[in-house]
Amino acid sequence: MNYRKNKVNGDDLSILGFGCMRFPKDESETERLILYAIENGVNYFDTAYLYPNSEATLGRILSKNDKRKDVKIATKIPPHLVKKHDDLDKVFNKQLERLQTDYIDYYFIHMLTDVSVWERLAGLDVEKWVNEKKAEGKIKNIGFSYHGGQEEFIKICDAYNWEFCMIQYNYLDENNLAGKSGLRYAAEKMPVMIMEPLRGGVLANNLPKSAVKAFEQAHVKRSPAEWSLRWLWNQPEVTCVLSGMNTMDMLKENIGVAGIVNAGDFVEEDFDVIAQAKKALAETIKVPCTACNYCMPCPQGVDIPTCLFCYNDIAIGGKRQAFMNYLTQTSMKSKPQMASLCNQCGMCEKKCPQKIEIRKELQNTSKALEKFYFKPILFFAKRLMKL
Repeated sequence: MNYRKNKVNGDDLSILGFGCMRFPKDESETERLILYAIENGVNYFDTAYLYPNSEATLGRILSKNDKRKDVKIATKIPPHLVKKHDDLDKVFNKQLERLQTDYIDYYFIHMLTDVSVWERLAGLDVEKWVNEKKAEGKIKNIGFSYHGGQEEFIKICDAYNWEFCMIQYNYLDENNLAGKSGLRYAAEKMPVMIMEPLRGGVLANNLPKSAVKAFEQAHVKRSPAEWSLRWLWNQPEVTCVLSGMNTMDMLKENIGVAGIVNAGDFVEEDFDVIAQAKKALAETIKVPCTACNYCMPCPQGVDIPTCLFCYNDIAIGGKRQAFMNYLTQTSMKSKPQMASLCNQCGMCEKKCPQKIEIRKELQNTSKALEKFYFKPILFFAKRLMKL
């Protein structure tokens, strides 16, 4: 197993992290996977308060096998459950109980979408609470996970003295969401963990035939999953890549790759293969947006690149995933940024280097992702999140 040093605190973190969102139903099989991962050098395990039975399962297995000291536990507090200051302790203490531990190595503010969510927590004295927990040794590092566009990501990075963060990032989303520019910005300050390296499995098992062909005809034989992971680990800004490894074959393959790759390993032929795969995937999408952000800012507040990213995601990840991404990344914000806010002024189209008919595509996005059930779901979701 290869490791990358956390430049903030000196931790050596395995470049492969174990994502704990979806464990196998059989806990004995989960135990076998976790122990194999630890024995082969994986030391970063990522769970969350909202992952069903995940914290408790991880806690039982680590405690039963006396492995707590061998790993770094990362878990997350959901902001919508924090209505008042006392809720911070309520959630945190429950997490310690589930995980059968008295400290958390990497503690996330979960699923931030814009800086206003953090500002609300700051108004509840979350910074004072974090400082107290750090002084008691109960939280070692504080960070955030992010779902949204580049502009808000930079604002959140600058809003607090974070010690790590996590973003969705893969070769298909190189210029979407926080993107490469966000990765590089954050990496100047803190370790960056990566989620969705395979785009929910799409980049491993649901590629178009032309993309599969690009990998099959490459100068070296590697699975699509290996190509995706190698592309990430080639970048020194990436500290740890999470993978939800729920089979032994998947775990062994990923560990094998994580033991031999280094930043800067990619040669020209490797980049060519990834470019061919991206081109094949691009041919399946509806709008040729590169998320260059020249169209921004929109006078009406529409996050144009993120809206078009979610619209394109219908062809790649399916309608359900695209809808959920659209809901969280454009709409569940203190100031919504969805496509239906467009007033057809056309300023964006004058600046678009791709000459995209943005007004038309935003209308298409709204029709596809803001159907009759959108407003009721958004209403109840925002009430739950207190946005």
